[in-house]
Amino acid sequence: MTITRNLAQWDRAARFALGLLLIVLAYAGIVGPWGYVGAIFLATAVMNFCPLYRVLGFKTCTDC
Repeated sequence: MTITRNLAQWDRAARFALGLLLIVLAYAGIVGPWGYVGAIFLATAVMNFCPLYRVLGFKTCTDC
């Protein structure tokens, strides 16, 4: 299985921002430990690949 990108730039930026926000809020104790789920958003943004998108046959980028 090869990892082919399936995220557009705006999708990557949104995932990165949301992931970072969730981690910061969890670290500050505002949202609780479930906020560390933001690490998944960060990882998918860095890899430019979302496994769930692949399973659903969905992608946000137009040139991939």
